[in-house]
Formats: sequence, structure tokens, C-alpha cells
Amino acid sequence: MTPAASLFEQRVRDSFVRQGAMTTLGAMLVAVEPGFVAIGMAHRAELTQQHGFVHAGMVATALDSACGYAAFTLMPADAAVMTIEFKINLLAPAKGPQFRFEGRVTKAGRTISVVDGRALQFAADGSGEKLIATMTATIMTVTGRDGIHN
Repeated sequence: MTPAASLFEQRVRDSFVRQGAMTTLGAMLVAVEPGFVAIGMAHRAELTQQHGFVHAGMVATALDSACGYAAFTLMPADAAVMTIEFKINLLAPAKGPQFRFEGRVTKAGRTISVVDGRALQFAADGSGEKLIATMTATIMTVTGRDGIHN
């Protein structure tokens, strides 16, 4: 790993642990690469809706973080990240038991980046991967704003 690569990865990891939402979801970073982030999460009853599927809002939250952090990997060291828009397509019920939320930068810009996300579910042994949601997110690079930092 190059020094620059280790710096962006550490910035992402440091920011991720400060997110109470990700802690609440029981989510963890499983991959951090330039322009790509993957977050893992297990099905838990407290994250479900009335039918026992993980609630769409929880799926959207995890996908939003994956997309935001994917963009963050390509931002300057003094920048912070904020989502300004996303669209989600829910393709199948989030049954789990395991999930992977991926964000991949489609177009990185100086101020605005576009990121595509995918939510996958699979068995505990990693088999049976199924696409359950997609997201397109617009992410803003934030610098010089009081109270917003990386």
C-alpha cells in the first residue's frame, strides 16, 4: 500500500467509526479502495419492518454511507463529504442473513461526484449472492465550512 493510499483509507476508517448510524446498524467496513467502499452488515430483528425484512430505510442508510465514503476516498485530505441527493431502487426484500453495500465512483468531480451503489444479500457462508437494491448518489466535497470536517 502506498503512503497516499494508506492516508485516504485511514481517513475513511476514522470517519466511519464516528458514525453513530453505522454503529446502530452493526455495520463494518469490509473494503476501502480508491473510488470504492464496501460495508458489511448482518440481518438483525431490531432493523426489520413488520414482515421481518430489513427495513428499506436501513438499506438506504447503509448504501448512502457506502456511496459517500467511496467518493470520500478521492477527495483532498482537508475535505469532508456530504450527500446532496440519492435515488434508490429496491429490487427484492432484504432477507439476508448477510449484506454487502457497495459504492463505486462513476464520475469524480472537484465539488460534485456521482456514485453508484449496490446492495447484495447472501447466505452466512457467502453463497447465493442476490442484488436487492441499487442507488445513484450525488456527493459533495465540503471544505472551509464551520462544523463540517472529515
